[in-house]
Amino acid sequence: MSRVSRPDGRTDGRTDGRTEDLPDDRPEEPPDTAGGSGHGRPGHGSGHGRPGHGSGQGRPGQDPAHGSGDTTAPGTAHDSAGATASASASTSAPAPAPAATPTPTSASASDARHRLTALQGLAALSLDAMASVAYGPESIVLVLAAAGGYGLGFTLPVTLAIAALLAVLVASYRQVIAAYPDGGGSYAVARTHLGRRTSLVAAASLLLDYVLNVAVSVTAGVAALTSAFPALYDDRTGICLAVLLLITGINLRGIVDSAKAFLLPAAVFIGAILTMIVAGLLRDAPASTVTADGHASVLAPHATAVGALLLLKAFASGCSALTGVEAVANAVPSFRAPAARRAQRTEVALGALLGVMLIGLSVLIGRFHLQPVEGVTVLAQLADASLNHHAAFYVVQFATMVLLALAANTSFGGLPVLMGLLARDNYLPHVFGLKADRQVHRHGVLALAAVAAVLLVFSGGDVNTLVPLFAIGVFVGFTLCQIGMVRHWRLDGSPGWRGKALLNGCGALLTGVSAVVVTATKFTEGAWLIVLALPLLVLLFEAVHRAYTRIGERLGLGRVPEPPHRTRSLVIVPVSHLSLLTYEALNAAVSLGDEVVAVTVTHGAPEDRPAAEALRRDWELWNPGVELLELPSATRSIGRPVAAYVTGLTTRRPGTRITVLIPEAEPAHLWQRLLQNQRGAVVAHAVRRDTDAVICRLRFRLETDARMW
Repeated sequence: MSRVSRPDGRTDGRTDGRTEDLPDDRPEEPPDTAGGSGHGRPGHGSGHGRPGHGSGQGRPGQDPAHGSGDTTAPGTAHDSAGATASASASTSAPAPAPAATPTPTSASASDARHRLTALQGLAALSLDAMASVAYGPESIVLVLAAAGGYGLGFTLPVTLAIAALLAVLVASYRQVIAAYPDGGGSYAVARTHLGRRTSLVAAASLLLDYVLNVAVSVTAGVAALTSAFPALYDDRTGICLAVLLLITGINLRGIVDSAKAFLLPAAVFIGAILTMIVAGLLRDAPASTVTADGHASVLAPHATAVGALLLLKAFASGCSALTGVEAVANAVPSFRAPAARRAQRTEVALGALLGVMLIGLSVLIGRFHLQPVEGVTVLAQLADASLNHHAAFYVVQFATMVLLALAANTSFGGLPVLMGLLARDNYLPHVFGLKADRQVHRHGVLALAAVAAVLLVFSGGDVNTLVPLFAIGVFVGFTLCQIGMVRHWRLDGSPGWRGKALLNGCGALLTGVSAVVVTATKFTEGAWLIVLALPLLVLLFEAVHRAYTRIGERLGLGRVPEPPHRTRSLVIVPVSHLSLLTYEALNAAVSLGDEVVAVTVTHGAPEDRPAAEALRRDWELWNPGVELLELPSATRSIGRPVAAYVTGLTTRRPGTRITVLIPEAEPAHLWQRLLQNQRGAVVAHAVRRDTDAVICRLRFRLETDARMW
């Protein structure tokens, strides 16, 4: 016979039961602080402690993808913190028959559809580098203009030096791809050869560069649009956010979908630039100068000498055209098998196309004796001079505008992968290591979009506010990667290693000098923010790592625990009225525990007494064999009385495992959750906060039947 325990001490029977609580909601459980510490060892995704394996701390040089798989990452539901667990059960219908297990071949084919080919990789990961031809040569010309027409004569030599550095970087990153097929680029190289702290500097520099690339690319594209349509100038911030939203939405569908969407704009841009170069080389004089007519020249008069410092500054400014070269090496896992080989082909194709376009544009600048003017880009003048001021000119301008805006996609392809590696090494929250069905690091994509949106709002959509911050981070990453590769070749000792090490050493010297020059020349214009942000990010990474280390030590990761033993279990089921949800909850509770107690919170207010008396009467009539204990509350609180009762039980019965099973209805439609009372979430929060009891969230799925609502 069931009992009902009342505030006056009288009781009435108890033991087993089941039911439903229609108004209850089943919101998502808050993420567990330690959820994912089971994956604390970078490179091991199982979370099972084994002798001789880590305590949640990253080990430099370890393969971060080993044993983790593509869709299992730190922070998944099988982890638990302390004595708190979360469980859910579907009880609305019998369990369906298990689906046919896909064969490895079919699974591989399905996975391959969401990975990049070499051509798709060029569209998804090279837009940043390709779009840089719109401002790279112009950056060189604007610096050399300080030395007048004589200085402009050095445009081609400076560009050739940049092209030589580009060749070094492409060759280096081609080797990085082969040596580190799990991605990470500069971070992976530095982690192996330069130590943990240096690798974090590389990661922080790449992170800053990728975020700024999104903001700069979007604002530059919108600036081109507002130049053509001045009436839109005051709305540029809103347009920037709309473009960012579009790119984010496409990337949430997967990197392959973004590559397909951007393949045509990339092809049009490359075709237009190459056509313009060929047409210009066939001309002896400019076909048109309409775009520059009436605009003041920025050329310095009467200059007859060019100093080494000016050339160095021009070289450093022109190196902005090299941003994005590292993106392919960072995102190798996004390619189809053989991933490393496809990524290498993409890297070489990117370097060849970028080098040809940079050198070709510089040749045209010298051929047409172009002078920079206010209000007109160098690329626009070259298009005018090569293609005449007709339809082809506008094709180049429109393609440039679109590609500048879409160049942000490079960051969406590279940064989430890097964040995933940092998460697996315990330097970022483990949630960034998770992948969606389409091989998307969804949380990384959303985090990148959110930070970029803040930058866009902060800058007011003005590209000049962001440009001084741009490209510093990528040069730091370039330099560390080159230094790391020098050590790689020394340790490798393969034939010809000295020549390869010399090549990387020269690259490290050039990119290091560029990083120093760019930082020094733009420090007062805003570059100081990057100098400040880099160490702060490294400190953030370290703080996250320390937190995961402490969690790993508390959970005993890497140590074999004692054999499991059975203890007496008590299951507590909060109820508010009789229903099918209550029936199902008690049914599950008696299956889980040796002892079951149902509890209900009662209030002394006159308007609450009828409901309490009705539940007491109905419980006695139902007689489920489970005691119903009434917990009086002087306030309207629901969770605190339950948590206080659990705390008291823990003190009185220290050897008993206590589980609080919270039944929650899951409506058929998402919008119907707005109709629910959140009682389950309130109780779960209070019990989690104040006790060490196990929390079990039981889902009762409601049928799709409009009559129920």
